[in-house]
Amino acid sequence: MQAQEILKLYGTGKTDFRGEKLTGVNLARADLIGINLTNADLHSANLIWAYLNRANLSKANLATAKLSGANLSQADLVGANLQDADLHGTTFQGADLRSANLTLANLLDANLIEADLRNTNLAGANLTGACLRGANLREENQGYSVNLRGATLRKADLRGANLTGADLAKVDLRGANLSEATLRGADLRGANLSEANLKGAFLTETNLTYANLRGANLVNAKLERANLSEADLAGANLQGAMLPDTKLGKARLVQTNLTACSLVRADLSRANLWQAVLRDANLTDAYLARANLSEADLTDASLIRAEMSSANLIGTIFLRTMMPDSRIRS
Repeated sequence: MQAQEILKLYGTGKTDFRGEKLTGVNLARADLIGINLTNADLHSANLIWAYLNRANLSKANLATAKLSGANLSQADLVGANLQDADLHGTTFQGADLRSANLTLANLLDANLIEADLRNTNLAGANLTGACLRGANLREENQGYSVNLRGATLRKADLRGANLTGADLAKVDLRGANLSEATLRGADLRGANLSEANLKGAFLTETNLTYANLRGANLVNAKLERANLSEADLAGANLQGAMLPDTKLGKARLVQTNLTACSLVRADLSRANLWQAVLRDANLTDAYLARANLSEADLTDASLIRAEMSSANLIGTIFLRTMMPDSRIRS
């Protein structure tokens, strides 16, 4: 079916084009609001700046299609194939993209506000500058979480997004906004989160081993039972963060702000805390064996029952500090 025929039929009120073969069709700037293209073959189609609001594209084949600037707000794209598609600046606000294939897709500056991305495959996709505020990327079923491995989310807006259980291993999230996002149980091993905004984020039981969090904002973040072993948090701001039972073995916390943090029962063995600020921090029952606390500021901190054997305390500031034996050191 040719583009002109589709537009003519749509103009007469026909909206059902299920299963149509539309490979390479040119529908740039076409107004096709509410059209039904379920199971249609739109491989390599030109839909640049097309209006596809509330369209049904479930299980449609849109591989390598050009959709830059198109409007797919509230569209149904469940199970759609968008592999290697050009989605630069495309609007998916409120769209249903569950189980869609977006591998290697270009989503530069795309609008995915409140989109449903559960079980979506975004491996290798470029989401630089994309807005995912309030998007749902949580793990749907065990073993069926959204796949973002190798994706680029640099400076993406993920404010308040639900990424529970998401696979974000080695993902580029430099400068991304993840404030108040939910990342409970997510896999962020080796991810680059330098300069990212994670203020008030929920990171309970998240795997952040080897992650780069240099200069990140983690003020009031919830990191209970998270694994940050060998992570780089140099210069990060964790003021007021909750880190009880967190694993920080061999972590780099050089000049990190840990003011008023809860580090109860945290494992900080062999961690580098040189010049870290731990004012008013709660380190009750923390494990600090062979940790480097040289020139760290522990003013008003609590170290009750903390294990500090062989820790480096050269130049450490103790002022009104509650020591492991419950004595106050000034």
